[in-house]
Amino acid sequence: MGNELLEIKNLTTSFRIGDGYYAAVDDVTLTINKNEVLGIVGESGSGKSALAFSIMGLHNRVKIEGNIMLNGQDLVKMSNSKLNKLRGDDLAMIFQDPLTALNPLMEIGDQIAETLLLHKPDMSQKQRRTRVIELLNMVGIPKPEYVYGQFPHELSGGMRQRVVIAIAIANKPELLIADEPTTALDVTIQAQILDLIRELKEDIHAGIILITHDLGVVAEMADRVAVMYAGQIVEIADVYSLFENPLHPYTKSLLNSVPAEGQDKLHVIQGIVPSLKNLPRTGCRFAARIPWINESAHEENPVLHEVSPGHFVRCTCHEHFYIPEESKEEQSDGVS
Repeated sequence: MGNELLEIKNLTTSFRIGDGYYAAVDDVTLTINKNEVLGIVGESGSGKSALAFSIMGLHNRVKIEGNIMLNGQDLVKMSNSKLNKLRGDDLAMIFQDPLTALNPLMEIGDQIAETLLLHKPDMSQKQRRTRVIELLNMVGIPKPEYVYGQFPHELSGGMRQRVVIAIAIANKPELLIADEPTTALDVTIQAQILDLIRELKEDIHAGIILITHDLGVVAEMADRVAVMYAGQIVEIADVYSLFENPLHPYTKSLLNSVPAEGQDKLHVIQGIVPSLKNLPRTGCRFAARIPWINESAHEENPVLHEVSPGHFVRCTCHEHFYIPEESKEEQSDGVS
């Protein structure tokens, strides 16, 4: 219990569409520990970023229910002024698109120094500049004194992402949320950014929430993994259990969609994540995308079941699930 950093309890984040509210994050309960990387995976529209923005308190005109407890403080009930003191200090986020996260009219050094000025007002200008140079060095930016005076458009995508990371870690946050930190970066830069996040975990002992759709990144980085679909957690386990013994049909489908050596044909998941307005609010939300599984295999109101210590899966349909292509292969193998 002493290792728990963030406790999310029955969190529901609903957006207003027309005359009603529709939950993009639906009754999510999660725990993030100190010095742990929790990977959150799922397709676009699964609710991953909506969850991250809920933790950070960055949604406008939404209805949030439940609790987000950071070191015993409920972020949901916190005033904006108090939340502003936490953001960028105890709680920080690496945003998906560094070009839109950075101010195009401010020099890089001033943008990093701004978070120091807000949270450490007693630092002198000289101390702030020294700390900014130190941060630029930490995130692997060459010639930091020169980059200090540059503008975002003068840097490459990988360099801008490093600047965003420097801003996020400036005050050594206890909880760091990385929302698709390697999207749109080439493979070499991706590897460097992931190495950097791993080093930061060891250096500042932060709890890290890593949001991604890249299962390879999750396998490499995460200690535990939560799989999200249509606003719900459908499976959660330690990274080894999830990859060695995936249970939920959605998790299995995602893993089977990843190219493997010697594989002739990729598994394609039928359909798409339903829109908020068309999302089924009763029954198994993944049922429509696995129509070959009998309706009786699904729970009427699916809940998370602990199938082994620390391994939870939603809905009993996992007991009956199979991938049609694999079933055909097994039959043909049996005939031969």
